[in-house]
Amino acid sequence: LTLRFPFCVSVLAATCVLMTSDNCFARAGPLALFPVSTERVITCDSLDNVQRLSCENGVIIVQSVLYGRTDAETCSEGRPAEQLKNTQCSQVGALKVVKSRCDGQKVCEINTNLFRTSDPCYGIYKYVDTTYACFPAIHSVTCEDSLANLQCGEGQVLLIHRADYGRRDATTCSFNRPASQLQNVQCSKQINKVAESCNGKSSCTVKVSGSVFGDPCYGTYKYLEVAYSCHFADES
Repeated sequence: LTLRFPFCVSVLAATCVLMTSDNCFARAGPLALFPVSTERVITCDSLDNVQRLSCENGVIIVQSVLYGRTDAETCSEGRPAEQLKNTQCSQVGALKVVKSRCDGQKVCEINTNLFRTSDPCYGIYKYVDTTYACFPAIHSVTCEDSLANLQCGEGQVLLIHRADYGRRDATTCSFNRPASQLQNVQCSKQINKVAESCNGKSSCTVKVSGSVFGDPCYGTYKYLEVAYSCHFADES
């Protein structure tokens, strides 16, 4: 069982997403950092249940995550009172786990089994309660052995939301490549070096190469995906 609770929408930011990326941030100013929407999703604990986070416009930025129980009503149907009595139960580190998987993505699915590395309250029936926002972002894809050029408008600087190096489909950066170099689509490595090199700069050039990022799947032709936004340098 999954419950969704959409929150308010910033109309100006939502309108901004419909513009071209350069015009959007140039005209929006501080609104470029405002979310298009914010949503809360609750998924009851089960090996089969999947929590899906998605942004039709922009990218996911996870704001809070609870794995545990903070009331006796949520995900309580058919459960004995003994499994609902502890309402001060939460797993430490749940936010970090989900942010590392989902921030900067347009769609992210997680199973509650992800949190079962430890049990914050033995015998209590738990749930995952996630709140996330969708932020406007520019998507850049650069094929291996090329240069990724990330740029912002005058007076603006880069904020990298996520960077992944590898391959997640058989069509991106596939021109004139043999099938053997495209078949591994489960190859993706989250890269911190792009944020370390580019955050706070007005423009940034990154070489897309295994010598820079390491090789997550030898023999596969890879590419770099970056989700980033631009904001004025004096914005916090």
